[in-house]
Amino acid sequence: MQVNNTMICGLRIRKQVRKALPVYIGIIVALLFFISKSDLAQQNPTLQTGKNEFFRRVASYKLPLHKRKGDKFPRKIWQSWKVDPLDFDERDSIRARSWVTLNPGHRYEVLTDANSMDYVEQHFGPEGLDRQDVVYVFRTLNATIIKADLLRYLVMYIEGGVYADIDVSAIRPVAKWIPEGVQEKDASLVISVEIDEPNWKDHPILGPKSRSFCQWTFMSKPRHPVMLRLIDNVLHWLEEISQKQGKGIADIELNFDEVLTGTGPSAFTAAVMDEMYHQTGWVQNWDTFHAMHNRTNATLVGDILVLTVDSFAAGQGHSDAGNHDSPRALVRHHYHASLWPSRHPRYSHPAYGMVEECNWKPECVNQWDMDKDNFVNLSQEQKEAAIANHQLSLAGKFEKEEAERKQHEQEEVDRRNEELRTSCASFMATAVLKAHEPVLTPALTPARELFAPPPFAPPPFAPPPFEPPPFEPPPFAPPAFAPPAFAEPQL
Repeated sequence: MQVNNTMICGLRIRKQVRKALPVYIGIIVALLFFISKSDLAQQNPTLQTGKNEFFRRVASYKLPLHKRKGDKFPRKIWQSWKVDPLDFDERDSIRARSWVTLNPGHRYEVLTDANSMDYVEQHFGPEGLDRQDVVYVFRTLNATIIKADLLRYLVMYIEGGVYADIDVSAIRPVAKWIPEGVQEKDASLVISVEIDEPNWKDHPILGPKSRSFCQWTFMSKPRHPVMLRLIDNVLHWLEEISQKQGKGIADIELNFDEVLTGTGPSAFTAAVMDEMYHQTGWVQNWDTFHAMHNRTNATLVGDILVLTVDSFAAGQGHSDAGNHDSPRALVRHHYHASLWPSRHPRYSHPAYGMVEECNWKPECVNQWDMDKDNFVNLSQEQKEAAIANHQLSLAGKFEKEEAERKQHEQEEVDRRNEELRTSCASFMATAVLKAHEPVLTPALTPARELFAPPPFAPPPFAPPPFEPPPFEPPPFAPPAFAPPAFAEPQL
């Protein structure tokens, strides 16, 4: 009997085995796949299924975008804060009222620590877009600034409209944000330059922050790709940080620069630039946006409208941002809610502090760089003296900030007490007036007369006509006859 054999890798394989070889290979590949998946889950607990499952990042643009050309921007204004607007202090109330006053046709809504989780579950849970990875991360995160950044991207992706930090007030109506020459149907995202200091792009600390768009205020239409890109990027970044630190999402620790690049202005800028490339096919150079206010009021790249630096970031003291008297200034950032940097450390030289405190002033930055480089050449005594002077300066700064904080808290307490006294006085005055009102009711006012019941008038009494009862004679009965008594005659 003839046997057909084939040589594979130096081995002689029978014809029957060769026919079944693809099946064997498929079984082996499947086994290797399941084994490797099991090993990956054991090596990385965050990918295991179970109660604390962390859903892996989905591919960008997984969700339907539903972009509709020609749509207007939603007439909504969103802010987020710790408490409900009814519990705002006076300072925050003033900022919030500026948005409502200047934009009466817009709906105004605040997401708080108490209701933001419900919002995320409603729109990204099973009854919404079914992004359980988003729901899990938002529920697990403890870093408040990261949650605040992520929340604004989630809301803008779902709802669109205007987002503004709680310490941002409106200067001009939102209707003025789109300049003449640009049609609303052509723009789907409106942003502004924030930091325009390209001369420092090579600085080891300031370089990554030297060119960025403003993230504390912007306007978007729903389902914009930049928002989805940001959401996915944040989730991927958090997963990488969690793996790098060997901690769960709830326990990760972040420094100042990590926040900026992970969810803040640097992350926002990177997502915008990526989308500009995706829409135009061109890598955007920052020269397009540098000193833009000297050439134009706005630049439209794809469907992203970029406003000049003084639009959202006037008064910051750098980037040639001008002041809030500029005719292009649209909002004012007060910075009183920007306390998160104190919770996330950044590089601070023991003797010269943080270079960011120079606020991009060239003389100050150059002096800081020089002092830092020369510090190693100082004697130990000189180093200790420089450090002591810096600590003394920090103590004075801390005392000043603490005094300002206490003053603000006291002013808020005094304001609330004054409101309470005014309310009590008004209540007591009303109660006294009511106590001394005469018994007789005063003449009714026209408004009260409108609702007063008519006076009671009893119906007239008419006695019924007299009708005598019918006469019926009694039945006749003859009187009883009794004969007179007999009397004998007398003789």
